[in-house]
Amino acid sequence: MTLHLHDTATRTTTALTPVREGAVSLYVCGPTTQGGPHLGHLRTFLAFDVLVRWLERSGYAVTHVRNVTDIDDKILAKAAENDAEWWAWSLRFERDFHALLDAVGNRRPDYEPRATGHVPEMIAFMERLIERGHAYPDGRGSVYFSVASLPEYGALTRQSPEDMQDSGEETEPGKRDRRDFALWKAAKESEPATASWDTPWGRGRPGWHLECSAMSLKYLGETFDIHGGGLDLRFPHHENEQAQSHAAGYGFAQRWMHSGMLTVDGLKMGKSLDNFVTAAQALAESPVPVVRLALVSGHYRANVEYNASSLREATTVWERFGAAARRAAEQLAGTEHAPAAAPDVDHGAVELPAEFTAAMDDDLAVPEALAVVHRELSALNALLAAGGEASAVAAGLARLRAMLDVLGLDPLGAQWQDAGAGDETEHHALDALVQAQLSARAAARADKDWARADEIRDALTAAGIRVEDGADGARWTLAPRS
Repeated sequence: MTLHLHDTATRTTTALTPVREGAVSLYVCGPTTQGGPHLGHLRTFLAFDVLVRWLERSGYAVTHVRNVTDIDDKILAKAAENDAEWWAWSLRFERDFHALLDAVGNRRPDYEPRATGHVPEMIAFMERLIERGHAYPDGRGSVYFSVASLPEYGALTRQSPEDMQDSGEETEPGKRDRRDFALWKAAKESEPATASWDTPWGRGRPGWHLECSAMSLKYLGETFDIHGGGLDLRFPHHENEQAQSHAAGYGFAQRWMHSGMLTVDGLKMGKSLDNFVTAAQALAESPVPVVRLALVSGHYRANVEYNASSLREATTVWERFGAAARRAAEQLAGTEHAPAAAPDVDHGAVELPAEFTAAMDDDLAVPEALAVVHRELSALNALLAAGGEASAVAAGLARLRAMLDVLGLDPLGAQWQDAGAGDETEHHALDALVQAQLSARAAARADKDWARADEIRDALTAAGIRVEDGADGARWTLAPRS
């Protein structure tokens, strides 16, 4: 089976046929840096990180572009409220955004252009639209896209232009139609002079939608493979992007992919509902790989529920992954099959289980792929318990790590090798104490003092220590937190 992906525009799932054989071009709408990202943003960028990882694992050369909207109404307003320069305010949250995505193991895109760095490209784009009769200057410094000039407007979201009320923007005197949207916004006296640029139609700044069409054209060309973003961006943002790019005569995105929404305790996240969770809060309150696992475990197009129950489940699963991987690595240490130390790991050389590949090729069906991961985990644990051959253990560990790497969750990878282990000094101290108890338990068992052996095990269990007996003796792990 070849890779099949869903297209939001056509509502069909079809085989991926790239514009250029062997390569995939991807544009994902990035952050608007008026504040720190919330958990919904994190969910979207994690979904597309998994897409990039699977595309690369499938052998494609991926060009990934993700923009930064570093100037808009909200950024200017927030900066003014906090008595800050707008560009300094924007840069602050762009850096926060990068730090958070780095923390959860997201790969950086190949290009990450800022809107303010591409004004010449936007001016050229507007000139082309005006020449083709799809845009007009209002004589006051603004330029608008004429919705009525493009009969296909509304195709992405399957809406009729006649049924649309307006563009959702403020009514301005220079608009010919309430549905028209701003490509360029005239400078305002109330805004900083640094927040505007000269154009043939007057001084102003970019409209939200124009930047993505101009930057995707520059970095990916007139036609590219995939445009991605959160489901909430379909209208008006993505509809308007497609309209202005098609009106300019470009093929633009051949496929649209949108990630589903995130709910918290069963409700759409919102400050008015007191269930608003920032990405920073989530990562501060729970282990980082647990948050990542909780957010990528569902299908990317489905709504993801984030709550205490989902976090407990993700914690248990992550600890099982880590415990099995560490145990296997310890058993293989000193042998010819010892796993390579991070980052010198070549997961691409590992043949993935056919069922896992089939699931990921079916529109990134992560839940089904994780079912295969759990089967492989069980098989590896059985091998370890039975004292299996080192070669078999090594192969099982390699398959487990390679599958989890597709999800950005290799427990022995450089990103997570210490995650969940706690502070190293504390871990060694705890290990020394527990090993003393396990030695006492082993001695009791050797003397057939079963009551004493059970008493020691029960005491460890009560303290949150899980004991597993195997052919190579007893091992301990921390029990999942309830």
